[in-house]
Amino acid sequence: AWTSLGIASIATLIGGGIGTVFGVVAAAKGGWVERLVMTFNGVLFAFPPILSAILLGALLGPGAVTSMVAIGVFMIPVFARVTRAAAIQIWARDYVKAARMAGKHDALITLEHVLPNISAQLIVQLAIQTGLGILSEAGLSFLGMGVSPPTPSWGRMLSESQTYLSSAPHLVLAPGLAIAITVLGLNLLGDGLRDLTDPRRRQTT
Repeated sequence: AWTSLGIASIATLIGGGIGTVFGVVAAAKGGWVERLVMTFNGVLFAFPPILSAILLGALLGPGAVTSMVAIGVFMIPVFARVTRAAAIQIWARDYVKAARMAGKHDALITLEHVLPNISAQLIVQLAIQTGLGILSEAGLSFLGMGVSPPTPSWGRMLSESQTYLSSAPHLVLAPGLAIAITVLGLNLLGDGLRDLTDPRRRQTT
């Protein structure tokens, strides 16, 4: 559990950190900067984490670092798009326009007004993407591109227990249920946070 959760959490922080920076820069600058950033994100999004891990594995060798980087890179465009969409709405607010007319730098406006107002959406996305990161890590470890023996991992446990599927099926059920319950819990957490942070959803519940 610690291996799978640790890799997924660090990978999500990597993707979330870089993607958030890309998103706020694109929203603040607009124009060709925004087009360049979103085009770069589109290129990254075209490469699935499995393929990225295979390419990185050929360079770095399979391991936890390879999994973190591959999953994190795949999450960059997800966070960039979410951040950009939310930040554009904040930049259209009157108090942000007033701050810009007062001569505040875009970076200062982003730190003081934009990021605090989109933090709820980012937290929700972190919870959801961590669950997807666990699935990605399990898939990489299952294919032998994740952590190396003897480091335990839910994905490696699934891979190694295939041989004993007929004689000891509980060896497959245990890590499989652990993955399913953890991912479901994180998705429910993300949905709950979305309901709490969205005033329109609070009014209907």
